[in-house]
Order: sequence, then C-alpha cells, then structure tokens
Amino acid sequence: MFLGRVAGPPRERFPEDAMVYLMTGLKCLVGVVFLLALCGKTLVRGGFGGFEQSLGRLRVVPRAYVRSVAVLIVIGEAGVVLALAVPGRVTAVVGFGLATALLLVFTTGLARALRRGAQAPCRCFGASTTPLGPHHLLRNLLLAVLALLGATITAAAAPDGHPAGALVAAAAGLVLGGLVAALDELLALFSPMTPERR
Repeated sequence: MFLGRVAGPPRERFPEDAMVYLMTGLKCLVGVVFLLALCGKTLVRGGFGGFEQSLGRLRVVPRAYVRSVAVLIVIGEAGVVLALAVPGRVTAVVGFGLATALLLVFTTGLARALRRGAQAPCRCFGASTTPLGPHHLLRNLLLAVLALLGATITAAAAPDGHPAGALVAAAAGLVLGGLVAALDELLALFSPMTPERR
C-alpha cells in the first residue's frame, strides 16, 4: 500500500507534466528563433538594410512595398518575442498564433521565390551568403508546425510542473532554437568545399 501511494500520483501527473515541459520547450525554441531573427535585423550593423535588400532581390513583394513589409515583419517578430516572454497562458497562445501566421507568410513568400528560381541569400537572421534553397522552406514549415503545436498544447496544458523539469525543457528549447537560427552556417560548415569557398 505504501508503495502504491508513492508510485500512483507521479504516474497520474506524468501526462500533464509532460505537456507543461513540452509547452515550455516550444516557447523557448520559437521565442529564441524570433529573438535572433529580430536581433539580426535591428542590432547588427546593416542588418535591416540587408534584410530589406534581400526582400527586393527575392521579389516576394512589389518593390514599392519592400520597406513597409520589412518594417511590419520586424514589428511582428518583436510581438512574438514579447508575447512568449510574458508569463501567462493567453499571451503564450497569442505569441504562438502570431508566430504561426508569420511563418506561413514567410513560407508562402519563399515558395514563390523558389519557383522563380531566386538565388539571393535569405537574410532572415542577418548576414548570410547561403542562397535561398528548399531547406529554408522546410525550416519555416517545421517551425510553423511547432508553433501551432505550442498554441494547442498551451491552451490545454496544466498550469504548472516541476521546476527542474521546466528548466531542462527550457534549456533544450533554447539550444534547438539556436541551432535552427544557425542553419545556414551549419550547412556551410558541413558542405563540400568549392573553389570559391577555398
């Protein structure tokens, strides 16, 4: 009986705790991706100008609206970061929802650019020399799915969990988010050397 009382509650709470940890990890993953994208456009010298130029080269929006769209994207990314950083279930759902919407817009724009054969680098995270490719499309689609999953879980998850588990989930989300943001650099690191790169 003693063992039954000790072992019973953790098994009953495990699904709820797992949802909380997954929600925490997804908040950190999506949040750090958008934070790094925002910093690459606003804090890095020439970041916003380079991003604006890349939008023009990719021809995803009419030239007359390139600057306005670039500003709106920066505002949207800041909104995602703030909403996911503020504690609370409602703000988290809003942050995940805004992230999903932005990522779907990005995915649509990149798909159009790829169909036209655009080769300009994607400057989503600041300076990059990697030409636009299918991996950018897959990255955004995966992030959109994760953001949508985050919104769904947040709306249904239990309000709390063990602090140690939440800390581990947050650390994992931050690391994965950083790796996603560094995708271009990682691909360049492991790609075969070409005469130009030598």
